[in-house]
Amino acid sequence: MVGRVRNRGYPPGHSRPHDTRTRGAAVTPLRHAADRARIVRTPDGAELRTHIRGPERAPVAAVLAHGWMQASDTWRLQAARLASAGDDAVRTVRWDGRGHGGSTPGTRPIANAALGDDLLRVLQDCAPEGPVVLAGHSMGGRAIMALAAAHPELFGERVAGVLLVATAAGRLETTGPGHTVGARMAGGARLAAMRSLRRVPAAVDRLRALLPPRSAAYRAAVRRVAFGAAADPVRVRECAELIHGTPTEVAAGFYETLAAEDLSGGLAALREVPVRILAGGRDRLIGRGGTRALARALPHARLRVLPGRGHMLPLEAPEAVGDELAEMCRAAARRPGGD
Repeated sequence: MVGRVRNRGYPPGHSRPHDTRTRGAAVTPLRHAADRARIVRTPDGAELRTHIRGPERAPVAAVLAHGWMQASDTWRLQAARLASAGDDAVRTVRWDGRGHGGSTPGTRPIANAALGDDLLRVLQDCAPEGPVVLAGHSMGGRAIMALAAAHPELFGERVAGVLLVATAAGRLETTGPGHTVGARMAGGARLAAMRSLRRVPAAVDRLRALLPPRSAAYRAAVRRVAFGAAADPVRVRECAELIHGTPTEVAAGFYETLAAEDLSGGLAALREVPVRILAGGRDRLIGRGGTRALARALPHARLRVLPGRGHMLPLEAPEAVGDELAEMCRAAARRPGGD
C-alpha cells in the first residue's frame, strides 16, 4: 500500500535558500516576500505541505501544481516573480503533491482522481475566495484536468484561467515521442518495469542510493530525458535532486496513472475559461503527439511551443513560463468581479 511509505521530508538541497531575483522585480514587503507554510490534510490522512506567498488580499491567486517526481520548488521562480509585481502582486499557492517533497502519501490508492481532489482541497483551504488561475506542469496539468472533470462548476466561476505546461490528457505511453509498433512496445515494457519496481520499493530505494544525484552519470541522464539542448547545469542538478528524493513506490504508482489513464473525456469544463498551453519543442516525455492532441481537444486554447526546450519548462524557461502566468493573472484581476 502507498500508505506505508514514510514521509522523507524535502529532498537534498530543497531547504537551501534560493536566488529569487527576477527581471524587473520591485521591492516587496517582507511579509509578502517569504513563504508561509501550511499543512492541508486530506480525509485519507495525507498531509500536503503548501507554500503561500504574496498579499492576503491580492486581486487574484495563482495555484501552482508540480510534475511527476518533482515538488513545489519547481514553481519557486514564478512564485517569487508574481509576489513581487508591485501593484499587480499575486498571491501564490504551491504545494508538494502527496508522496512528493514534504507531503505524506496517505492511504488512498494513487490515481488521477486523487490529484484532482487534492487540488480542490488546497483551493478550499488556501485560496477560498476570489478568482484563481491554475497552472500545472506535467502531472500537475493532469490534476487540473481531473478537477475539471469532477467539478466543472468551478471553471468560469472561481477558476478564471488555466496554464497547462508540458502536459497531455492522453495516456503517456500513447502520447510520447513515436507512434510506431516499436515505440508502443517500448512503452508497454516501461509500464511493466514500473509495476515490477512497485512490488519491491524498499530494495529499489537502496539501489538508487548507490547512484546519488550529484554524480555526473545521474545528471547526464536527467538532462537528456528532461531538458533541451541548452540546459543550465544548476537547474539540472535541482531536478535530479527532486527526482532522487521521490520514493520508488510513489514514483512508480504515479507513472501507472500517467501511462494508463486517459483524461481527454473530461476536458469540457476547460472550454469555459481562457487556457494557454506551453510546450517544449524537444520534450521527450510528452512529445509532439501529446501536445497536438491536447490542442485539438481545446481548440480555443492558445498554444505556444518553445523551440529547443525540453520537459522541465518551469526550470528551463522560467521567464517564458512566468510571462504566460503573469499575463493570465492580470487578465483574471481585470475581469468583472475580479477586483
